[in-house]
Amino acid sequence: MAGTDRGDLTRTAILALLGTVGPLSRTELARELDLSPATVTQLTRELMGYGMLEELDLKPSRGGRPAQRLGLVGSAGRALGVKVTADHLVLVDVRLDGEVLGAWECAFDPSSPEALDRLADAVEAVVSGSGRGVTARTSASAGHGQAPPLLGIGVGVPGSVEDQAVGTVNAPTLGWQAMPVGERLRRRLKLPVLVENDVNALAAAERLYGRGRTHRDFLVLTIGRGVGAAIVADGRVYRGARGGAGEFGHVPVDPAGPVCGCGARGCLEAYVGSAGLLAARAASGKPDEQVFAEAGAVLGRAAAGLINVVDPEVVVVLGEGTADWPLWQVGFDPAVRAQLYPGRRDISIEVESWDDTSWAQGAAALVLATPFDAAGAAGEQGRLVRARLIGTTP
Repeated sequence: MAGTDRGDLTRTAILALLGTVGPLSRTELARELDLSPATVTQLTRELMGYGMLEELDLKPSRGGRPAQRLGLVGSAGRALGVKVTADHLVLVDVRLDGEVLGAWECAFDPSSPEALDRLADAVEAVVSGSGRGVTARTSASAGHGQAPPLLGIGVGVPGSVEDQAVGTVNAPTLGWQAMPVGERLRRRLKLPVLVENDVNALAAAERLYGRGRTHRDFLVLTIGRGVGAAIVADGRVYRGARGGAGEFGHVPVDPAGPVCGCGARGCLEAYVGSAGLLAARAASGKPDEQVFAEAGAVLGRAAAGLINVVDPEVVVVLGEGTADWPLWQVGFDPAVRAQLYPGRRDISIEVESWDDTSWAQGAAALVLATPFDAAGAAGEQGRLVRARLIGTTP
């Protein structure tokens, strides 16, 4: 795509706005981005020429001619998302507009000396279409004609990643210390690779396709095997100094409490993570309803503290643990409302439906959000993704 750096940034801003708020008219784009109508007309014509935008329905007008709305073309690109867990991988193929083209899974042992080779094998099997070593969960790509160009690979891990464009992982639950995930995958696959904490990746997906379309400040809380959080402030995921922000599961609850997987005592995760719930059930003999209600109260108090500190517009609760949310909710709702600072007690806390592929869809969103990221958080890998999107890289 020809043009100056300023033009490239403006094109990115147009894609970002359409990607986060949905279809808009040229007049609305000009107003929101403080650009002249002539500039918007020129740049959107170029983006349409590259197959990234399309004209949609006419927007009704109170007077004069109806405005033609513009939207993203989902078939302009796709990304492969990978969720790494302690015993398996989930992989999904996702279009630019968020539509899932296919999903796969395979067993995985992160403690194996060949763990990164096996991870690369699984990705390569999906990229090449061989399917060797992976099991298809769904595959709808056959009904969509030719697949969109592959922009890159996103990997979500249950740990900290200092720089998603480098992709070095510290994940105690996987037994990984300074694991060069990004470097090894890039060398093997010859594709852009972005690696991120899995909850931050979910927040990227929410920013692109979910609550982030209408909220620039929100929290994502996850419950399941572990407990996590992602903080989105002014439309960006807050990562902290070393990429480790959001370790909500390690908020201290009781210094004399049970030992957590991190080695400390009394962390939130030791009480409300899946292992903690099982231990509480076995030790107390209480019925599930009471165990979940008590855990929900602990989670609610901790969530209230985080909400009071961060002051989000909305909280989104995700994760495999939400399957039992009616049991959690009995303890959670009164506890969180009681501890919230006055004026914040009416905050919306929304629990979304969950599918095991959601983690991997979040990882794919790392790549799919890159063309909309004028701040350049994805670094050199982001530049390579954008180059593939506009067809300057084979």
